[in-house]
Amino acid sequence: MGKRLIVLCMVVLFSAPFVSAQLWKMKRYEATAAIGTTQFYGDIGGFRIGENALGFRDITFIQTRFSVNGSFRYFITDNFAARISFTCGMLHANDIRGTNEGRSYETSSFLYEPALFGEYYIVRNRERNSFLFQTYRYRRTTRLSDFFRSVDVYALTGIGGAGYNVFYGNDLIQQESWNIDPTQNRSGFAAVIPLGVGAKLAMDPNLLIGVELTGRYALSDYLDGYSSQEYSKRNDAYHTFSVTLNYRIKTARNGLPAFR
Repeated sequence: MGKRLIVLCMVVLFSAPFVSAQLWKMKRYEATAAIGTTQFYGDIGGFRIGENALGFRDITFIQTRFSVNGSFRYFITDNFAARISFTCGMLHANDIRGTNEGRSYETSSFLYEPALFGEYYIVRNRERNSFLFQTYRYRRTTRLSDFFRSVDVYALTGIGGAGYNVFYGNDLIQQESWNIDPTQNRSGFAAVIPLGVGAKLAMDPNLLIGVELTGRYALSDYLDGYSSQEYSKRNDAYHTFSVTLNYRIKTARNGLPAFR
């Protein structure tokens, strides 16, 4: 009896680290809701490349609009996740601030974006493999070390599509551009290439809050309903900054999400 107890204790002792390291597999799925802002970089508004270091001068409250997002994430490995995403938002552009203030064009667009992302986790929160945390037996303190134990940091990229509809253009752009060239493309669908970073903080075993900044380069120059040989030097781009709410979902024995 004594020998069996010793063997059992040794098995538990040596297997515990391995079991703990696999706890993340019990919740490989995450559902995410997000709300945030959009910032548009097109041919209306903004500064010329030579007048605008890294594009920071183009970030203004005047061009800021809002976006909402829903996503579903699956962790393929502990550090890599695939994510499907759908974003709706508004884009706005005008010449009030920038190189072409005298032109005075203004447009607004509605945008929807389905996308597929790949996420690489540079930093993983250690709470995901903490048995005490996962069973609500861990009491968080206000120590800085506990904060860093609970943080995820990731980079993302992928491929998406931007469906756009320019629903507003002021009188000047209608008279000087749209009326001259009625073929200007004011609605359509274009591929976009996203690149971004994000961070999440585990509040409890299932709930994480976070922030995410993602830029998109569009394979179109018409997201603002305007393009010209004189002013258009590159395709349009936009970014979103979002506050995220993430919910972890248990993995069933068949590998699918267990919603019950």
